[in-house]
Amino acid sequence: MKLWGGRFTKEENELVNHFNASISFDQRFYRQDIRGSIAHVTMLAKQKILTDEEKAQIVEGLEHILSDVENGLLSIDPAAEDIHSFVEATLIERIGDVGKKLHTGRSRNDQVALDMKLYVRDEIGELNFLVKELLQAILKIMEENLTAYMPGFTHLQKAQPVTVAHHFGAYFEMFLRDRSRLFDIRKRMNTCPLGAGALAGTTYPLDREYTAALLDFDCATRNSMDSVSDRDYLIELASAMATIMMHLSRFSEEIILWNSNEYQFVELDDAYSTGSSIMPQKKNPDIAELVRGKTGRVYGALTSILTTMKGIPLAYNKDMQEDKEMIFDAIDTTKGCLGLFTGMISTMKFHKDIMKKSAAKGFTNATDAADYLVNHGIPFRDAHGIVGRLVLYCLDKGISLDDMSLEEYKAISPVFEKDIYDAISLKTCVDRRTTLGAPGPSVMEQVIKSYQKMLIEE
Repeated sequence: MKLWGGRFTKEENELVNHFNASISFDQRFYRQDIRGSIAHVTMLAKQKILTDEEKAQIVEGLEHILSDVENGLLSIDPAAEDIHSFVEATLIERIGDVGKKLHTGRSRNDQVALDMKLYVRDEIGELNFLVKELLQAILKIMEENLTAYMPGFTHLQKAQPVTVAHHFGAYFEMFLRDRSRLFDIRKRMNTCPLGAGALAGTTYPLDREYTAALLDFDCATRNSMDSVSDRDYLIELASAMATIMMHLSRFSEEIILWNSNEYQFVELDDAYSTGSSIMPQKKNPDIAELVRGKTGRVYGALTSILTTMKGIPLAYNKDMQEDKEMIFDAIDTTKGCLGLFTGMISTMKFHKDIMKKSAAKGFTNATDAADYLVNHGIPFRDAHGIVGRLVLYCLDKGISLDDMSLEEYKAISPVFEKDIYDAISLKTCVDRRTTLGAPGPSVMEQVIKSYQKMLIEE
């Protein structure tokens, strides 16, 4: 059954019908569509537009449809134009003419706008849960690795020593911001479009605020044209998911590097790795690589929805049907990547001895050697130059700053004394950095406590 047709004198071309239909993808709305319809007829009865008996018949019919679909007793007809027409046609078939009153006071335009909002709101909850699980996994790693030393990098070159806890803390902050974006989107989008009609409202005395309350919205939308043509929240969600994926991709890139034979900082669990069809020695970080690769897919959804919306005049246009498949795919992709990535890092093993040696051998303590000189009265710019000569000397000899004898130190600057070795030890380099945000264990413990509190109190 189509929800239109009186104006037309012949059937649609079969190809046009297939091209126009959305049932193949919007059938995932069936719960939201039925929930919205129940709220709508409940409001219609309250406003005396339907009788209580008619409402009861329709609600019971809709509840049975929902139950039958979920229990596999009713299959969604792929020949239906969309999920709205399928539900309505099934209702009329089951309860008769009273089912034809379901659509009183609404249009498919405000109906699909409602379904999409209800669906996206549910999915934001799922995304939020998955990001929280990832944050908990990162926090556990931080708690267990407060003094696990590793090199910090700039330009992919060893820079200064940090800890695994500090490094993972950077990603904790990123994903914390991602959650806040999801919260913001949900808050901003939580207005109910039902009752906006096709674009200009309706002459029926609807109580739109009552409908909004029934569906857990903060309020009804305030402009009927915007109600049916607003997809800002989808653009915001696509942007937020693209940012989540960008953070996952950066993290994946580091894990891929750390897992390589050259780094050997980490070892991925067998359950999150694959082998080679020809090279028996291989253990590949495929999950991390796929997460990195699928990021472009989510970026594509953002670009696509922006491009679709950029030239559409008010109000509803059929172009907007293109919002669904790309957003559904982006949501599914982001959720899948979050779940797999969390499992991967939760089972990952750190080779702490290798990470520590890498930090010690990479002149990551050069800045601390310069600070040593500054603390002994040498201007920083001069200290910078002295330590530069130390590094050049070590490179020529194939040694590290820790390997130099005191005589070799004094040959370059007489200011150096025996305490230089303590000043440039990894422990000192990290422990003395105690400003907020630095890797020192004392300040990191405070930060971790604040993170724990955040995740418990929300």
